[in-house]
Amino acid sequence: MHDPFGRRISYLRVSVTDRCDLRCVYCMAEDMTFLPKAELLTLEELDRLCGTFIGLGVERIRLTGGEPLVRKNVISLFRSLGARIGEGGLKELTVTTNGTQLTKMADDLFAAGVRRINVSLDTLDPAAFSAVTRWGKIDQTLDGIFAAKAAGLAVKINAVALKGVNEHEYDRMIAWCGEHGFDLTLIETMPMGEIGGDRTDQYLPLSLVRERIAENWTLVPSPHRTGGPARYFDIAETGRRLGLITPMTHNFCEACNRVRLTCTGTLYMCLGQSDAADLRAPLRDPSVGDEALRDAVRAAIARKPRGHDFVIGRDSRPAVARHMSVTGG
Repeated sequence: MHDPFGRRISYLRVSVTDRCDLRCVYCMAEDMTFLPKAELLTLEELDRLCGTFIGLGVERIRLTGGEPLVRKNVISLFRSLGARIGEGGLKELTVTTNGTQLTKMADDLFAAGVRRINVSLDTLDPAAFSAVTRWGKIDQTLDGIFAAKAAGLAVKINAVALKGVNEHEYDRMIAWCGEHGFDLTLIETMPMGEIGGDRTDQYLPLSLVRERIAENWTLVPSPHRTGGPARYFDIAETGRRLGLITPMTHNFCEACNRVRLTCTGTLYMCLGQSDAADLRAPLRDPSVGDEALRDAVRAAIARKPRGHDFVIGRDSRPAVARHMSVTGG
């Protein structure tokens, strides 16, 4: 599949649930209203849609949320998709998680075919962690991270850069990741969904963060590319990789290879735009066969925009009304 700008769409992110067991301040309001369970696609329906995308050339699928590992029996979806890894199918199946369920599920994820995971960890300070997540306990996430490592999963740490919260910790996090063999990606906060606060109070440009980090670490531009939004640097002192995702200070859309499927069957062609395609209706219509479902996907890809338009500070409203947890991160 190619979009109108010639970009090959080979990566699908799938939100299996909008629910989460944390309430991170940049992602959700504290008092969230979640989707009625009746509106969610079944795991079997999600599997069928993923199979449709694989048949159209998608090679990498990442399961996200909310927190994907809180969905009941979600490991069955991992197993089904993992069985599609191989010649003519998927090249990779990955997951983004907050780590709270990994002590129970890391071995099952590896057995299902997952080989690397992203874990959200914005701070190593227990008090700051509880404040950012609103009620999380850092030991639960750290135990999950090390359970994943023990299970054989490669771990990448994702941290949202938050002004006045974790901006003094990046040296510590780089050293900690180097000690334990983890890569680290820093992400600018994005204006998505009402969170009960002003994001201008959170926003920290990564151009400034990079300058600060370079005072103590040798950052060598890396040739590593995923087709995703991160720009990578090799850290000479640790041998690990640092990624920077900068939706605010550097538009990264020119090589975008991805689309996002929500747990209700809505396909978003761009994280930062509101245009979407309803795939649940054709999926559940008994008169619609597999080819018509593929046609619906192709028609959606044909509307994929050139890029997003994120601005913080333009006014108090989010640039996109839906929460990141609904879209799938």
